[in-house]
This record gives sequence, structure tokens and C-alpha cells, in this order.
Amino acid sequence: MRDFLRRLGIEDVNPGATCGEWFSSGEELASYCPTDGGLIAKVRQATEEDYDRVVAKSAEVFKTWRNVPAPARGEIVRQLGLKMRDHKKDLGRLVAYEMGKVISEGEGEIQEAIDIADFAVGLSRQLYGLTMHSERPGHRMYEQWHPLGIIGIVTAFNFPAAVWAWNSMIAAVCGDTMIWKPSSKVPLTAIAMQKLANDVFADNGYEGVMNLVIGRGSSVGERMLHDRNIPLISATGSCRMGRRIGEVVSQRLGRTLLELGGNNAIVVAEDADLRLALPAVVFGAVGTAGQRCTSTRRLFIEKSIFGSLTEKLVTAYKSIRIGDPLEEETHMGPLIDDGAVQEMMDAIEAAKKEGGEVLCGGGKVDRPGSFVEPTIIKAHPDMKIVRDETFAPILYVFEVDDVEQAIEMQNSVDQGLSSAIFTTNVMSAETFLSARGSDCGIANVNIGTSGAEIGGAFGGEKDTGGGREAGSDSWKTYMRRQTCTINWSKDLPLAQGVKFDI
Repeated sequence: MRDFLRRLGIEDVNPGATCGEWFSSGEELASYCPTDGGLIAKVRQATEEDYDRVVAKSAEVFKTWRNVPAPARGEIVRQLGLKMRDHKKDLGRLVAYEMGKVISEGEGEIQEAIDIADFAVGLSRQLYGLTMHSERPGHRMYEQWHPLGIIGIVTAFNFPAAVWAWNSMIAAVCGDTMIWKPSSKVPLTAIAMQKLANDVFADNGYEGVMNLVIGRGSSVGERMLHDRNIPLISATGSCRMGRRIGEVVSQRLGRTLLELGGNNAIVVAEDADLRLALPAVVFGAVGTAGQRCTSTRRLFIEKSIFGSLTEKLVTAYKSIRIGDPLEEETHMGPLIDDGAVQEMMDAIEAAKKEGGEVLCGGGKVDRPGSFVEPTIIKAHPDMKIVRDETFAPILYVFEVDDVEQAIEMQNSVDQGLSSAIFTTNVMSAETFLSARGSDCGIANVNIGTSGAEIGGAFGGEKDTGGGREAGSDSWKTYMRRQTCTINWSKDLPLAQGVKFDI
């Protein structure tokens, strides 16, 4: 079981901070396996003094790294992508072992990190600015983009490798250095990814570009939020956490990139192809045990097909194989810990009290580890619990009159990350994608809410935070824009025809 830990070389690295060399002087942090509750390993956490050491090194290295040509920075990221390819299976097993997602999803997460490295390599030659025509004769205007500085990256437990990669690969080619604070629930995956980054950057003569600090949120985390040396905090987590980060960072006029909660919905119209809709709903709700930001939490079904589709869903749920995520045939592994299990049980009880009807599931699985039954609850619009995001495999199903009502109900919650509609009617599809349709950052037609590709910008609106990571022009978040005007004439005209003769 631990062979892949040894192959990744992390058994001999237990300090929780690195800026090229590993060190830390804080308390120990235990990493437990959610499959059986057993101890995997312990990591010594960083203190505030350790954090300051990492910041100092990162600031020093930034002065050099920002001047490296962007394509040369991209070449190093390319090498890191190759390194991850070499260790994809072991890294995927580590994600499954420590976090609990099934092995195919664990390897898929590492593939996502590899894909964003590839994307960043191409991006390193496309950090474009615009040229503008000046109103003044003999003048040239253009904009250019410069590295922002040290980027703070805060990641959640559910994607312990990929979300770091979304930020770090792009920030690296943009010329930034970075400090990563991972979730304390999955420190070993962070150490493994960081170790690969250390090796690649050291081989190229750079240390301290990508840095790691594992520590308490109340000490190291708060220090990072208040640190004026860090112009951007990119954070993935709960809405509650995001509000705290936004409040603190805004007080020092810093920037935030927030990827917060999602209460994602799928609309199934009466003309939908159910051969597509059924597996999309099941994977969206059950995949990663409902612990994705994009997991499907609400399902709106037109009344003419409500009974038949819910019956098919219940049958499909009963076929879900729950068990060890390292076994290939497993569909769903455990929740991250027993606290998550209790939160799910509390949400189910709250739903029952509000008149929700449990159609299947609803309990714990009688075996060691944090296992639960995927659950379907028939709900009604007045239920308060459906407005909250419970990070667990609970799917609330609603009967609706038409697509318009479904869109209105979908948009009625505070979160706005991912959404989808299944329909073969082009008018329904275009309505869903129009300005009066889905209010989410991601809107899909005939595919589910979960499984975004890295080529598109990822993020959501409203309480989801408004941030965008990964593809499209998300790179601009990690850089500062500079507008430049060059006067190559022999006169000094002022804009807007202003006269000032001396």
C-alpha cells in the first residue's frame, strides 16, 4: 500500500514548508485515510516564522524570475508537466488513498494538472497586450502585462493537486512566484506535488519559485491574508471562508480570486434524451462522493417525465458500488472524514423535517471508514435546506411545469457555479444560455455540471466568488496591466485638446 509513497519520495520528507529546502518547526499534523480511518503519516507544520522565511525567499527569487523570458519560463513548466506524467499513476493513487476519490478520478485529477501545464506552455508565448491609436500625432499607445509578484494559493481537500496546478502553472509562466497553503486534511499530496516542482526547478537553476507552507489557518493562514507582500490570494473553499478572505484582503486593497461554494443544478426537459441525462445526473451527484464544487445538488424535471426519470435514478443509485477507492470497480469512495458524514446526516434530517421524502439512501454504510449511501430526496421549493450546499452525495429532485420555471428555481439560490440543461429543443437550449437563462459561471447543454475542461475559464457568480481560473484569459488575474504612450514627435500636444503654453 505504501509503495507508491516511497516511489514519490515523500516518506523521508515530513516538514511542512519549503522554498527549495524543506524545514518547519511547528506541531505535528496527522493525515488519516478516509477509507479505514487509519493513520497514513504525520507532517510537521510550519510556524509563522517558517512562513516569513518562505516569503522572504519567494520575494528574493521574484526579482530574478520576473526577468526570465516568458517562453523560457514555459519550458520549465513543460518539464514539470512531463515529470507529472512520469508519476501519474502513483500520484493518482495517493489522491485516492488520502482524499478518498476513486482511482480513475485520482488519475484524472493528475491528468488535469498535466493538461494545465501543457496549456501554460502555449500561453507563455501568448501574453498579449493591445495597441491603441492615439489622438495625438506622433504618439503610439499600447498596453503590456507584467508579473504581479508573490501569489498566495489556498486549496481545498477535494482537489488536492489540480487546483494548485490551475494557479501555479499559469502564475509561473506569467513570471510570478507563489506560496501554496493546502488543506490540512490532505498534506501528503501537497508534499508530493511540491517535491516534483522542487526537483524540476532545481534542475534548471531556480529554487523558490513554487513554495509550500502547511500550517494552521488561524496562524499561517491569517498571516498570509494580512501580508502586503502578497498582492493576490487565490482561494478555493467554502463561502464562509471566502467572505473572511475577501474582507481581510480588501482592507489592504489586495486582490482575491475566489472559487467558493456551488449549489449546482440540472434541468431535464420533457424532450431530453434520457440516455444522456441519466448517467450525467448520477455521475454529477455521486462522483467524488458529492464532494466536488461542481457536484449536482438539485435536479429539476418536467412533470411529464418526473415519475419515470426518478424511478430510473433510484434503480441506478442501487447499482452504485461503494467501497475502497483503490479498487477499480468502485464507483464511490468515502467522504473525507466523520465530520463530513455527520453534516450529511444532519442535512438529511433537516430535509425530512421540512417535508422532503427520501427516495433512496439516507444512511451510513456499516463498515470502517467514512462511507455513506448516496441519497435522493424529493423536495419542494419552500425547503430551506436546499438553498445550502451540503458537501455530500445528496440530490434534491423537483417536479416543475416547464423550463422557464426550472430556470427561475435554479437561479433562486445564492450560489452560481455550474448548471446544465438536457433538451433536444434548440429554443430551450438557447433560452438557458441567454441573459435571462442560467445565472451561473458555467452553463452546459446536454452534458452534466461536473467535469470542466481546462481550456475554458472556470468559476462562478454570486456567492461562488466571481473568480476565474485555468483557461481563456484567466492569466490576466496573475499579472498587472500597464498602459504605455510613446511620443516620437517633436511636439508636446496634450490630450483632449488642452492648451498649456509657457
